[in-house]
Amino acid sequence: MLTYFAPGNRGLKGPAIQPLAANISLTLMLVVLWAFMHHYQGLARDGELYAVQAAARLHPTLGVDLYLANTSQDRYSVFSRIYALFIQSFGLRRAELLLFVVCSIWFLAAAWDLARELFSSRTAWLAAAMLTCITGYYGAYEIFHYAESYLTARTLAEALVVTALAVHFRGSKRLGLAIAGGALFIHPLMALPGILLLICLRLSARQAILGAAAALAATFAVALTATMASPTASFLALMDAPWLEVVRERSQFLFLKYWHWSEWEYHARAFLTLLISALVIDDERIRRLCLGAILVGAAGLGVTFIAGTIGPVALLVQGQAWRWFWVTGFVSVLLLAPTALSAWRDEKCGPVCAILLISGWTFAPIHGTAAIGLVLLLWSLRSRIDARTAKLLKWAACALLAIIVAWILANSWSLVTSPRVESGPESLAIDRIRSIFNLQVSAVLLFGMFVYWINSNRSIWKPTLVASFLALSLTWILRESFKQVGPVGTVGSRAEIEEFADWRNAIPPTSTVLIVPTRKSASFAWFTLERPSYLSVDQSSGVVFSRVTALEVSRRSEVLLPIMDPDWRILTQINQQAHGKNAENLTRPLTSDGLIQICRDPQLGFVIAKESFGFESISHTHVGAWKDWNLYDCRRVRPPGPAT
Repeated sequence: MLTYFAPGNRGLKGPAIQPLAANISLTLMLVVLWAFMHHYQGLARDGELYAVQAAARLHPTLGVDLYLANTSQDRYSVFSRIYALFIQSFGLRRAELLLFVVCSIWFLAAAWDLARELFSSRTAWLAAAMLTCITGYYGAYEIFHYAESYLTARTLAEALVVTALAVHFRGSKRLGLAIAGGALFIHPLMALPGILLLICLRLSARQAILGAAAALAATFAVALTATMASPTASFLALMDAPWLEVVRERSQFLFLKYWHWSEWEYHARAFLTLLISALVIDDERIRRLCLGAILVGAAGLGVTFIAGTIGPVALLVQGQAWRWFWVTGFVSVLLLAPTALSAWRDEKCGPVCAILLISGWTFAPIHGTAAIGLVLLLWSLRSRIDARTAKLLKWAACALLAIIVAWILANSWSLVTSPRVESGPESLAIDRIRSIFNLQVSAVLLFGMFVYWINSNRSIWKPTLVASFLALSLTWILRESFKQVGPVGTVGSRAEIEEFADWRNAIPPTSTVLIVPTRKSASFAWFTLERPSYLSVDQSSGVVFSRVTALEVSRRSEVLLPIMDPDWRILTQINQQAHGKNAENLTRPLTSDGLIQICRDPQLGFVIAKESFGFESISHTHVGAWKDWNLYDCRRVRPPGPAT
């Protein structure tokens, strides 16, 4: 089966099939695979941050919010302007969903086109499936990955960069560079590695290596210069101790010294895969692509090490060069299937190398980096493998494949028959199938068999019937996959905005709102009340871009000490958990005295809490999650006299 799809077999005469029916079936199957492997999260995590940036374009009073008031990443992007236009036309929820769907389809279509240009349409389907099944993390703590399940500026920038690569390999190199340059206006941190990779592809190997070394040397020189420059120098300003403390605590992933060994192993897996792809696939374009991806990722980690060690220089830390690795990870996964297909044809160690390579990314029981390292070792020594050893390796490949299939069957049975732990928004059937697909290797194996079956059919009727079945199934599957988890699914809806009209009318447009106990998300304040939030851990994500914001986050957390510990001290919480200490219970019950204390801060306008203390509060009487919650005006709670 794998030989049939091998990249070198461009001229292979396969069975006569109807291309349109086959392509429709494969497209629908890929959508099914995506729906089961991804769960749309809406305004979750960074999705809400980009949404409030856009909302502030339509409601300027949100611009005084702590997250947006000072220097923020929004100043370097036009994405919020584009997003705001869609919100104005369709509303927040529909605009977010529409842009997310468009960008997600764009990303996968561009990746498929890139793989088709490099190999063949048959291989391109498998490459796209790998990108769908494998979560492409980059950086530390599994916070960021490409093709995320919520909308950000990164989503559009990634699609543009992959498009630029596809256009480059089609022969339009200048156009490809122009498209990647356009991505700079969407998300410069994500677009820059794409531009660097395109530049590497236009250079010789020696020039690319020397260029990467020169860039690291220049970064080192800039960092050293900054340490000797005037402290008031704005361009080369260093992070002083108070600012650096907040940044380290809130965004520890910016500094390599806080990365865990498992995260280094994940990054090493991508580098090793690219080395294997360069050795296995006999194509100069692929070798140049692998070298460029390795250099971009390695240079990004090198710049990050310098930025976090010398100074640190604010500009270099803010540049977050570790993000360059997303391109490295993307290319390694894109080439995973073509590399395995090419390796399979080797008579000495091909099958075992191909299975180990795929397993290293998708089969949880084995150590991924070790498995891929073994592939590199076997492939490097294949010239010394005799006929007897080659036969043993073939048997080893069969045994490994049998183990994988048995593991899939055993775990699938366990998942299907086990009781459901939590009742989520999805139906039980979707939940079970999603669990089986999330084994990863099961999804890869299923899609590979489906591609082989579709391309082996001579009749148009079977692919057509399958396409019809998949199309009907998708109406149910997509509806389930796009159900949002938790109360965020209703935040910002027109019905909820109208429900809280009394609170909105009582809160002046520029007054901040605090929800007690404080929540990670500020979505309710931003999108339902359309008011600035006083403090949430998500708002503190912008501390790296502004010293003023960092110090204000620290000050406001001191104000809230009567009711909670600083939740933005994530590094401390991680260290406490590593030593077996409970770092989750950060909040304390709100009391009347506590409410009075926090309301002394003139920057705090209103408090929303379940507790009732009087103070002429406005109680919410509608049935629902907010029933009997109270809105307190700090001007009525605050004792007379100067604020402290």
